[in-house]
Amino acid sequence: MKHPILIAALLLTVSMIGSSRPNVLLILADDLGYGDLSCYGTDKVDTPHIDPIAREGLRFTDAHSPASVCTPTRYNILTGRHAWRT
Repeated sequence: MKHPILIAALLLTVSMIGSSRPNVLLILADDLGYGDLSCYGTDKVDTPHIDPIAREGLRFTDAHSPASVCTPTRYNILTGRHAWRT
């Protein structure tokens, strides 16, 4: 098999279609601040496709970053470990 992880993810997704578990959508964007999306009250950039997702879901209003670059965050999401401990 060339892509066992992709196949496993596909099978897991197909098996969860009828599940009552909640759907989770995580949007990770580089250099996107609290005041950059119109769903948070700014008028600098219009974000008509993200606004309905924010309106129907859960928005975070208080978050803190352990680093000034995105690499530790990506590492943490992919591995579940803190970047500075590995």
